Order: sequence, then C-alpha cells, then structure tokens
Amino acid sequence: MPRATLPPEARLHRPSEFAAALKGRRLARGAFFVVSAASNDLPPGQDACARLGLVIAKRFAAHATTRNALKRVIREAFRHRRLGLPAKDYVVRLHSKVTPATLTALKQAARAEADAHFERIAR
Repeated sequence: MPRATLPPEARLHRPSEFAAALKGRRLARGAFFVVSAASNDLPPGQDACARLGLVIAKRFAAHATTRNALKRVIREAFRHRRLGLPAKDYVVRLHSKVTPATLTALKQAARAEADAHFERIAR
C-alpha cells in the first residue's frame, strides 16, 4: 500500500492552476470552506493525481496563527483522503470570517468540516 504523504506533486503551485480550479465546479460548501475542482491538465509523462491548493485570506482570518492552523488541518485531511479522491485539482477557500474561539476548538471544527467535504467528494 502506498504511503499517504503529501509530496510537492500533490499541491498546486502556479497562479494559473489556482485560477483554473477556482473557475471549475464548486463541489462543497460549509460553515468555513468552499471546495472547487477542475480537471488537472498535466504534461504527458506525469501521473494524474489529486492536487490541493489553499486560499486562506487575511480578511477572514486576521491572525497568522489562525491561518496557519487552518492550512495544516486542511492539508492533513486531504493527505488522508488523497489516494481515494478523483484525479482533479482541488482548491479549498475560506469564505467567511472565523468566529472568535480557542485554536483547539477551531481546529476540531475545521477538521470535521474538511473531512466531511473530502468524504463527500470521494463518493
């Protein structure tokens, strides 16, 4: 069984990749996040796999610690589901202000939502 790591090939890097995925179909929306996806156009010779991009805006999460915690939680949820997801480019975007709460409570809520979104997409 292959390891469930998150190598650089499983991430979006270029602005054009983000733009294409954001213009794609919206797959899920929850209290925190919107997940959009588009087919990935990889050059010949590269294996198609699910790739992740994150958009966590400063206007919705003012503190860097909050933004970084949300990114870590989403990456971890994606890492666990990556091999079961269709080979597309996914962008997870924070769409509303984060309510004041402890960082632990925020991480738990974000993880539950991210897991639910990726579970739904994997079906």
